Amino acid sequence: MNSAAVAPSHKDLFGQPRGLWVLAGTEFWDRISFHGMQAMLVLYMTGDLLVHPDRVSNILGFSAYRGMIEGMTGPLSDIALATQTFGLYLAFVTGLPLVGGWIGDKFTGRRIAVGLGAGLMTAGHFCLAFDATFLIALILLMTGAGMLRGNLSPQIKSLYADGDARETNAFQYYYLAVNLGAFVAPIVSGAVAAIWGWHTGFGVAGFGMLIGFIVYLVGSAYLPAERARLMRGEVAEKRKLSAVERRRVWGLFLLWPVPLAFWTAQAQVWNVYNVWLRDHVAMTVGSFNVPVPWMQSLDGLAPAAFTPLALWIWARQARRGREPDEFTKAGMGMLLFAASVAMLGVGPWLAGSDGRAPIYLPVLFHVFSNYGAVFVAPVILAIFATRAPEQWRGTLVGINSLAISGGSLLSGRMGSLYEQMTPSSFWLINASICGAGGVYILLTRRFYARVLDHKNAEDTMPLPPKQEATVVVN
Repeated sequence: MNSAAVAPSHKDLFGQPRGLWVLAGTEFWDRISFHGMQAMLVLYMTGDLLVHPDRVSNILGFSAYRGMIEGMTGPLSDIALATQTFGLYLAFVTGLPLVGGWIGDKFTGRRIAVGLGAGLMTAGHFCLAFDATFLIALILLMTGAGMLRGNLSPQIKSLYADGDARETNAFQYYYLAVNLGAFVAPIVSGAVAAIWGWHTGFGVAGFGMLIGFIVYLVGSAYLPAERARLMRGEVAEKRKLSAVERRRVWGLFLLWPVPLAFWTAQAQVWNVYNVWLRDHVAMTVGSFNVPVPWMQSLDGLAPAAFTPLALWIWARQARRGREPDEFTKAGMGMLLFAASVAMLGVGPWLAGSDGRAPIYLPVLFHVFSNYGAVFVAPVILAIFATRAPEQWRGTLVGINSLAISGGSLLSGRMGSLYEQMTPSSFWLINASICGAGGVYILLTRRFYARVLDHKNAEDTMPLPPKQEATVVVN
């Protein structure tokens, strides 16, 4: 049995190892941080920071930053610059886990990397309290997220013995924590920002990240001892990948365009979508004006409700021997997500006399799109985490995150074109990208099922006893 996949000797909680809930609880607070930024950053830049030239001049390095961006894109409006900035921020937050996972795999160990990442993110949020350190704050947040995310979810696999049937569904529970954070963050941060100002709203996310770090430290006793960084001559890292392992690694790289297509469309919901809501949707219920960031909370509430439903449906299908494989689930989810994005394009046909679409349109979008996302994001993460060789797991989970990064860069570039086309055309283009990915994975699912069979390669390749004795635990 793989020595890196030994469950701790504590009783399970709700049918899963207690360590899963420690990791999920830490990720919950990371998502408080991330989704708070997601809901507020573009609105903050376009509605407050960039409209005051005297404040912009106080931001360290901002003139050089704007010159660099416009040197690649040409002159940008405030909205275009804000969407480009968010696209870059999201790309690095989701791309740097590749580097962070590699550092955790090869040098620091995952626990130290998680602690460093949480500390950097906390400092970043507190730097957002001041105009001068705006860009510094983004750098700290991006770097910290790379270290934390690149080393948090890869620890899930180590909680389960080889062949444990609970393994794939563990990522659904983990995703549930992600979406609970996505639900809470826009409501809390948005309300605080509306009452006490943007800077205070960002500060709330900083305290949340600090709580997440404490959860991880307190709960670390429920996590298995790390497989060590190698001392000189340690074979676990030095041995070459087997033919089966190499096939799986190449299979994961070939799968990568599928999550890229999904995240290109999803990233617009974190980026241009807020501006579209503000400018094209009647954000009122009776006499109450719904804050735009609150709509992002539906991206957390809907999956929190749908994840248990999806697990129940799959359990019933499994008992009947009819549960679809992971690739079919992902393809079906992407098609549903694409159809939901296309719904946004019908806004002009539903608009009232004020030219704005009714608020029920984005509400329905969040409901249906998030039901589709439950079949995509955690399933793809599970494929990467469970098929990767153990010594490459952090790196390959980072490769999966790189799909979010690539989608974010594409969404940022497309966001700068948003003002040059109709909203309907914009949303239909994004729907087509996601839909094409869904069709592709459904057509090729048998190929991927053969290349990426479920059992991990390292499960059948234990280290020789003599060599295992040289492993040191961090």
